[in-house]
Amino acid sequence: MDRLVASGAPHALVGGRLASGLMEVATDPSALDTSGFWVVVGTFEGRWTCARFAHVEPVVPARAPSPRPWSGPPTTAWTTSLSEREYMAGVQRVRDLIAAGTVYQVNLCRVLSAPLADAASLDALAALLADGNPAPYAARVLVPDAGVDVVCASPELFLRRDGRSVASAPIKGTGRVVDDLAPKDVAENVMIVDLVRNDLGRVCRTGSVAVDDALSVEQHPGLVHLVSTVRGELVPEATWPDVLAALFPPGSVSGAPKSTALTTISSLEPTERGPYCGAIGWVDADDEKAELAVGIRTFWRRDGLLHFGTGAGITWGSDPEREWHETELKAAHLLLLASDGRSP
Repeated sequence: MDRLVASGAPHALVGGRLASGLMEVATDPSALDTSGFWVVVGTFEGRWTCARFAHVEPVVPARAPSPRPWSGPPTTAWTTSLSEREYMAGVQRVRDLIAAGTVYQVNLCRVLSAPLADAASLDALAALLADGNPAPYAARVLVPDAGVDVVCASPELFLRRDGRSVASAPIKGTGRVVDDLAPKDVAENVMIVDLVRNDLGRVCRTGSVAVDDALSVEQHPGLVHLVSTVRGELVPEATWPDVLAALFPPGSVSGAPKSTALTTISSLEPTERGPYCGAIGWVDADDEKAELAVGIRTFWRRDGLLHFGTGAGITWGSDPEREWHETELKAAHLLLLASDGRSP
């Protein structure tokens, strides 16, 4: 039987398991090198919430705690941190920086927000998404005292760990159908794969980093993605803080070179991304296993608002209008579900 979780009590649904009975919360990822089962939420800005739970058991995602039907904001209530005009101007600014040789690729994002009633439980939204938008790295995390109230329908693997073996599977390239994928998408994927190889090389044995399944096409609700997988073997002395410092934030949602891309993002995006584009998942410190998703297709509650992020990777070959429409494509299906509970 699924363990019953009281409404509003800390819990998490990650990796097909329900975690309950909160034991402790840490903001230092070195806690992940101790013991126990941890649920992890990292913001794009590098703030970590690591929550250790006492009880962990298999559960069907749609059976997460759901005290009442979902009541989301009207479809007309959503506002955006960057208007269409502002977003396209940002795309052009990135292209100017690329032309100047300052950066090669930047992931430019915007945050959509709408008022959310206090009584609305994201448990109900999680159950709705599990049915209307199943995702390989779906997650629901509620740790009220840490200000974490998140639902994730991510298709993207940030980091999988099994002992000293690690893997990352960046997504770059999006279209409604395979024929929408352009040479720009392939170039973008190859560029980010090279960045992830470099990141992993900072904490992996020399010669162990390799690319598998390059440029695979994955089907997801309403769109397709190009995905590549990069693997490596961690050096014996690498700790969780070492691994996260080397890989975070995820390359697919920052850009290349990463440090310059992050500076560009700070100058163009008017609001923090929060858990969007961060990392969400679990770490079993006893078995040295973990699975963290890139926090895309993610909703979170803050200051009486429901937030959702969407973005696109910008390269020299980017067309501003096309990139704006890509952000709309990525958001459309999930926003409709979150607004009125119906699948398009």
